Amino acid sequence: MVKPHPMFRIFRKKNKQPGELQDVQLRPVEQSGVDPLEKRLEDSRRTIGRRLKDLVSSHSDINEDLLEELETTLLTADVGVKASLEIMDNLRTAVDNGSIKEPQSLLPAVQAELYELIESSEQFLAVDTSQKPFVILMVGINGAGKTTTIGKLAQRFKQEGLSVMLAAGDTFRAAAVEQLKAWGAHNDVPVVAQGTGADSAAVIFDAMESAKARNVDVLIADTAGRLHTQTNLMDELKKVRRVMGRVDENAPHEVMLVVDAGTGTNALSQAQHFNEAVGVTGITITKLDGTARGGMLFAIAHELGIPIRFIGVGESAKDLRPFDAGTFINAILPLD
Repeated sequence: MVKPHPMFRIFRKKNKQPGELQDVQLRPVEQSGVDPLEKRLEDSRRTIGRRLKDLVSSHSDINEDLLEELETTLLTADVGVKASLEIMDNLRTAVDNGSIKEPQSLLPAVQAELYELIESSEQFLAVDTSQKPFVILMVGINGAGKTTTIGKLAQRFKQEGLSVMLAAGDTFRAAAVEQLKAWGAHNDVPVVAQGTGADSAAVIFDAMESAKARNVDVLIADTAGRLHTQTNLMDELKKVRRVMGRVDENAPHEVMLVVDAGTGTNALSQAQHFNEAVGVTGITITKLDGTARGGMLFAIAHELGIPIRFIGVGESAKDLRPFDAGTFINAILPLD
């Protein structure tokens, strides 16, 4: 996968000390034919950016009431308890040592702290073409958008000149198989499928053998949506992973968890359970363009450190966008 062009530039101080402000300037570059991220993340910006701006503008000086309200704003935006407390500890230190002297200075400081949380999670998915097929195992709960994400990924990979095959491993729902077949037809990529109720591991095993025989670059395997608390279904997912290893000991090369941004802080619990079960290597966060509070992205990045590969901000394939930390921060908390 070709790494996208940078959409921003970062200038920051080295060896930042606790309470020391970072010099962070986020300058997004517009992509031709693509809506600016600010437009797609309007609800998240309203929940985080606008509330923070209203909050600091309503205070003439920095006091404990202001800091407590700021902390509440972060928590209600689903930034997560641990991440919010860490941000507030750093801000209080900066206030105490005089780095922050007035309410308006809190905004760039919060922006810098938020960027610090997610910078390391910006790791684009790179397909190793020496591994044929490069296998991506898609996991997540029902309704998160796995099958739709698969279709969008297939289109993206094809546009990059890679050959793609899909495996209909969600054998629990007939609708899921038909949906995947529809995406396959739309993108002109083959789909390996069996009947409803077939063994998911067997379907994916056959798909891997077929992809290997055809010298396919990328195989994307769907799995049944399952609650992270359903032990028997999580065990089935572990079985799928073991069976894949019989064809290629390095497979899957990517275990991509798809989470719905609308689930809020529950998304963190999902990520923790799936990671414990099958070792998640990348996360795609869907439906960020809806009424979701995008703060959950910070909670996941802070507590798990798993790369965030893509964010979904619309219905079309181009709305599945590689995650870019600087552009995301600028979209939800612009300082202009």
